[in-house]
Amino acid sequence: MSGTALWAAVLAGSIGCYLLKLAGLSVPASWVEQPWVARVVDFVPAALLAALVAVQTLSSGQQLVVDGRLAGVLVAAIALALRAPFIVVLVLAGVAGALVHVLTG
Repeated sequence: MSGTALWAAVLAGSIGCYLLKLAGLSVPASWVEQPWVARVVDFVPAALLAALVAVQTLSSGQQLVVDGRLAGVLVAAIALALRAPFIVVLVLAGVAGALVHVLTG
């Protein structure tokens, strides 16, 4: 990609983000204050985070992979469900991922 095309893409993305933000600010308050909107908005960050975790856990480049990362995430989810302290969750997930990596080569 040439320097000019790169700057054009950056400027187009910046203008698009600004217009999207402006559109969000232009929404009437009566629409935003409806109860169903508040319920949906409460779940959006969790859904986006779950999607990011899934992509980072199950992909490598353009391929779908199942490796130690999936084991680490599953162990972390179980530890969180059992209300383990966060540092314990991190250590358990790291150990599980490393163990699967060592065992599978």
